[in-house]
Amino acid sequence: MKFVARWLAIFLALLVAAWLVPGIQVSEGSWGAYAVMALVLSLLNATLLPLLKVASCGMIILTLGLFSLVLNAAVFMLASSITVNWFNFGFYVENFWAALLGSIIVSIVNTLVSRALVED
Repeated sequence: MKFVARWLAIFLALLVAAWLVPGIQVSEGSWGAYAVMALVLSLLNATLLPLLKVASCGMIILTLGLFSLVLNAAVFMLASSITVNWFNFGFYVENFWAALLGSIIVSIVNTLVSRALVED
């Protein structure tokens, strides 16, 4: 049940990010794009992102944690690319800056919604 609640939190966070960030575009009326993007993003956040953070821990320490934002944006762009190219759903992130802003918004909204939905 926690997985469904966390997936729903990311789903809602992606809705907010696509609404606020002009560089994120979703195919018109495509709820499946949000659903698949949320699934791909949650899987990448659980598997790839920790590996990237361990591999770049020196850079993260050197930049006082700001490099984590770059890693989050890169994973966000990768999730969008996988969603578009592998699953043929239209969740497009135009450039790095849109991915950076989108990943920040997704992180904030996901944290707020997760606290409301998931009781630890």
